[in-house]
Amino acid sequence: MEMEEGFKGLLRLIGSVKNYDWGRTAKESCVGRLYRLNSRTKIDEKQPYAEFWMGTHDSGPSYIVVERGGRIQNGHANGGGIRDKCSLKDWIQKNPSVLGETVLAKWGTQLPFLFKVLSIEKALSIQAHPDKDLAILLHKEQPLVYKDDNHKPEMALALTKFEALCGFISLEELKVIVQTVPEIVEVVGNALAELVLDLSEDDEEEKGKLVLRKLFTEIMSASKDVITEVLAKLISRLNIKNKVRVLTDKEQLVLGLEKQYPSDVGVLAAFLFNYVKLNPGEALYLGANEPHAYVYGECVECMATSDNVVRAGLTPKHRDVRTLCSMLTYRQVLLELVLKAFFCSPCLSTVVGNPEILHGTAINPYTVRYLPPFDEFEVDHCILPPYSTVTFPSAPGPSMFLVMGGEGTMTTSAEVIVVEGDVLFAPANTNITIATSSGLHLYRAGVNSRFFEE
Repeated sequence: MEMEEGFKGLLRLIGSVKNYDWGRTAKESCVGRLYRLNSRTKIDEKQPYAEFWMGTHDSGPSYIVVERGGRIQNGHANGGGIRDKCSLKDWIQKNPSVLGETVLAKWGTQLPFLFKVLSIEKALSIQAHPDKDLAILLHKEQPLVYKDDNHKPEMALALTKFEALCGFISLEELKVIVQTVPEIVEVVGNALAELVLDLSEDDEEEKGKLVLRKLFTEIMSASKDVITEVLAKLISRLNIKNKVRVLTDKEQLVLGLEKQYPSDVGVLAAFLFNYVKLNPGEALYLGANEPHAYVYGECVECMATSDNVVRAGLTPKHRDVRTLCSMLTYRQVLLELVLKAFFCSPCLSTVVGNPEILHGTAINPYTVRYLPPFDEFEVDHCILPPYSTVTFPSAPGPSMFLVMGGEGTMTTSAEVIVVEGDVLFAPANTNITIATSSGLHLYRAGVNSRFFEE
């Protein structure tokens, strides 16, 4: 199914859904709602709906909606369109010019970004994503576990209040944890705890990283019996403390995680990570080899096209503790840098511990752009009020649009009616005008605009 030369239209897509056990029930899940509207199929009310994928990765490919006869559809999906088994990946390989010359030269015929929506009821695993070199090695050694040879930097943009663990806490916080969580000392031993307490800001950064790495590795490598025993003590102690004082946010989190994942080492390890709470419209990004675990909420997520995850806690899935502990950067942010970011930053982004919180930059009256420091992707959030119009100027790379609510039209070489749940692919160098009479809410993923400036 090839396109005509110079095609500047929009391709309507059917995305893929993932029913992981940490997802929300069908009735409460944004993912479930979007997939039902997008696929025009009935969903299973008994299943959790966790992730909605839009892209070309083999683990969750998108398919092109076509009319009978094989012609690419440019009209409303309810107007007789059917699903065709031509995937977006296959279509791009036959029509590589839709990616644009610059993208094609850098990434070949692979769409460089993967677009998702996540609906999280139960915490995801403590994990990290490998850098490019490690991804190649892991994929070669364990192709069934590590599905591709690409790195996976990612960004999560909150749709609701959103909670996550990401990056290691500062040295000051780490010392407090060692002094106030005796169960950690019981696992790692007094000698290692003393090494942490003896660290100072004057020590070389590498020394601090080595101590933190040893501490984290000791915890993650502890036997199941040891972890079960210390977690029982920890939960008992916190329940007693809860009767005489208000528990800290981190302590309350740990109690909740233990109910979700009893006797899991990740419950204890959670003390070592920054606990971040995002409001809707805020985003955080994570580079390669940084530990994280999304805890609760719903988000739009964008990443490099990869499905590589190294897990070591809060999961029933395959764990690779040795790889995780060896690959992490063990970066920490000094407290004074955190305070400087809070009180001195002019403010489109704020450092909170290790992760950076993005608030986006307005690119027109209706659209905010989120630009992480990764070439593969950026995300725009557009809210059009009734009887308004906005233009997305042609970009040198491809784009993907997700309609979250409302109804309107998207016009390129032809006019397309769009409604909630619609997903559309736009080729490079396509000028798009979007209009609505009732109001329209959408997200756009594309190649990072800074990449083209370079």
